Amino acid sequence: MIVELRVEPQYKDNPEYIKNLIRESIAPDQRIPFFKLVRSSIDSRGKIPIFQLRYEVQFDQDFPIVAPLSQDLPNVVNKQEIHIIGAGPAGYFAALELIKQGLKPIVWERGKDVQERRRDLKAIQQENTVNPDSNYCFGEGGAGTYSDGKLYTRATKRGDIYHILRLLVEHGAQEEILIEAHPHIGSNKLPNIIANIRKTIESHGGQVNFNAKLEDISIKSSKIDGIKINGTIIKTNRIILATGHSARDVYTILHQNKVTLEAKPFALGVRVEHPQSLIDDIQYKSYPRGSLLPAANYSLTCQIGSNGVFSFCMCPGGLIIPAATSPGEIVVNGMSLSRRDSPFANSGVVVTVDPIKLAPFQKYGPMAGVFYQQSVEQAMFNQGAKTQQAPAQRLTDFVQNKLSNSLNDCSYIPGLVSRNLHDILPKDVANSLKLGFVQFGKLMKGYYTEMANVVGVESRTSAPIKIPRDKITFQHVQIEGLYPCAEGAGYAGGIVSAALDGHNIAQAIGQQINAKLV
Repeated sequence: MIVELRVEPQYKDNPEYIKNLIRESIAPDQRIPFFKLVRSSIDSRGKIPIFQLRYEVQFDQDFPIVAPLSQDLPNVVNKQEIHIIGAGPAGYFAALELIKQGLKPIVWERGKDVQERRRDLKAIQQENTVNPDSNYCFGEGGAGTYSDGKLYTRATKRGDIYHILRLLVEHGAQEEILIEAHPHIGSNKLPNIIANIRKTIESHGGQVNFNAKLEDISIKSSKIDGIKINGTIIKTNRIILATGHSARDVYTILHQNKVTLEAKPFALGVRVEHPQSLIDDIQYKSYPRGSLLPAANYSLTCQIGSNGVFSFCMCPGGLIIPAATSPGEIVVNGMSLSRRDSPFANSGVVVTVDPIKLAPFQKYGPMAGVFYQQSVEQAMFNQGAKTQQAPAQRLTDFVQNKLSNSLNDCSYIPGLVSRNLHDILPKDVANSLKLGFVQFGKLMKGYYTEMANVVGVESRTSAPIKIPRDKITFQHVQIEGLYPCAEGAGYAGGIVSAALDGHNIAQAIGQQINAKLV
């Protein structure tokens, strides 16, 4: 039986109070021996924030112990090999499912493992040095490992989200992610979880290779024939391409091999950072947050002409980080640690970009969006200073299109430099953001304030390219044995949806191979 409760913050973690509420709701005269929380969210629309709790209740017996999903995986050390390019959530969850299907995954990752990768993140933060193969986007666990670990997704039609979350819990994530409406792991905890998944893959016969960069793909008679990794040709007839949306060189490899690509809409904008205390006061109606409530977040969207403007990857109690993947460019992203205890709240605020509007870049064909993104990122870079300092304005100054005389304190470690972002951003994007911020100020009273900084540029929201594939086999529409996967192929938008896509592709490959063996 399911019971829905609404309780004030001070009662959320009081089991006797909860038990009495359940009894009053369904069985005033009965003992309620077994109940467990299965869903939790916050409704902050009223004067007092309210926790909305969903409980499952058992009268006759305790809840059964659920066996770990990974406990019965076979050893595949001598089984048929399937090559995976990329060790992000798509690549790793594809590897786990391949093992379940009795196939041997071999993962190739251009970056470093989660521990070694930390040194390169420190270098970009403190020394302004960008390693093109090891940064916030590239390396074990992908872009999500060190940029928050949010597990939000609406992709319920793609598969069993709970399956993905259970595997994360089995590898070290807190059980709360199975319950919370907006689960979050934190960039301080996710690396160990990723390393544990790698250990599971390797302990069952799979292989994971780091500092292993894809340099070319061999195609013969419209079929995958091999891959080139660090100068070595490896023969294979199947590859799962799970390289993420920032691997622009992989798009180039595909384009040069005449693999069909399609330009797709994406988004580009800025990071906006407020004091977290201000966001708390706005969202919780000045109700004292204390230790009873999480750092407040928000989600905003509006339409400006033909352009959508929306908040993206909101990080309560978070930090702005440098996400460049090449020297000579500025890209920013957001992250939070598990406690979300930073005094700042930041969010991407971005504008939809339709590739048909990119007239100066049409000569690049399906790669138009890639070169458009790159041109903006390079314009953000201060060629004289040659640092990762990001251009910024106060929010009110951005709307008024004027240079800020001073900037607010900010979480961005490389530092900010005052520049008028209207002089750097594409005019259509800047104007849409300007009008969008005015609308956001009406939707969320207090949001529009000089206490907020606008920081450029948020350009890696999603892939500007789609690699078309068959809906049933997941293979590329033109190349047999090529399986475009997750964010980099235009089919996912976060950790969980990417993991689901990798899982689904691996399952399809297992079915295809097993069908041929029958």
